[in-house]
Amino acid sequence: MSGLGRLLTDASSLAPQVDGLFWFMTALCGAVALGVICAIVYYSIHYRSGSNANRSGTLANTLPVELTWTLIPSVLFVGVFIWSLFLFVKMHTPPADAQTIYIVAKQWMWKAQHAGGQREINTLHVPLGEPIRLTMTSEDVIHSFFVPAFRVKQDVLPGRYTQLWFMATKLGSYPLFCAEYCGLDHSKMGGEIVVMRPAQFALWLEGHLGAGTLAAQGAALFRAHGCSGCHGANASIHAPDLDGLYGRSVQLAGGSQVIADDRYIRDSILLPDKERVAGYEPLMPSFSGQLSEEDLLALLAYLKSTSIATSEPPAIGSESTHEHE
Repeated sequence: MSGLGRLLTDASSLAPQVDGLFWFMTALCGAVALGVICAIVYYSIHYRSGSNANRSGTLANTLPVELTWTLIPSVLFVGVFIWSLFLFVKMHTPPADAQTIYIVAKQWMWKAQHAGGQREINTLHVPLGEPIRLTMTSEDVIHSFFVPAFRVKQDVLPGRYTQLWFMATKLGSYPLFCAEYCGLDHSKMGGEIVVMRPAQFALWLEGHLGAGTLAAQGAALFRAHGCSGCHGANASIHAPDLDGLYGRSVQLAGGSQVIADDRYIRDSILLPDKERVAGYEPLMPSFSGQLSEEDLLALLAYLKSTSIATSEPPAIGSESTHEHE
């Protein structure tokens, strides 16, 4: 398949739905434009200088015409809004069984980390017909993860997590771009998504094992940085128990409640004084500057692995905060 063909193909479950909305809007706007042009041409000819058109100024009953050109376009465009709203919600709500892959953007590359510890740069291998959730962050400036063949694009921001999801429906490799100007070599910040049959993908994962799973790497970091000394089962310091934290509702000292999602955990590690869990003193130090984005994602994967929840809540969108350690 040529490069242009790979861009224009619809290779995800979302792509035909996005295309359907796009082409309907194009046809609708084209029909409106054509109607306006036809009216301009007709009246330009009918009322041209020297024509026999009635210019007496007699008032006519135009209510039916006015209702027609008001109500029909209103119904059509409100319908497009409702259609796009449902599609927007679908595109931003990953299935509960979606695999999570972590993406870290950096001038000028895409770094991917699979749950099994496999790592890739500027290439992402995914299985055919299985939903994939990408949890993404940036190490420096704003980037934008864009796969035209999948019809998905999401800004990737420093200091927070964003997400997108897709389910590939066609085998092959598809271009990945950064769609946000991010510096001198922005145009070179690309890559590809490689879609494989599930059996082949399993073999690929097995052949690219890293130093333990991402959760295991997070557990090692949890111990190495002394987190277990305060949050462990036998810790002498009065700190919240983090086992099963992910996805739970947390009571804060100010009286509000939040859900322990990705942002909450990240802020808990880097900004421990931002929000404090009810009943705990502000004793936890900040780990800002001590942990890379990859380290933070590994810790996040570890805390997710201790959760008793059967599925992950959306990584983005809830106002979550960190339990104070």
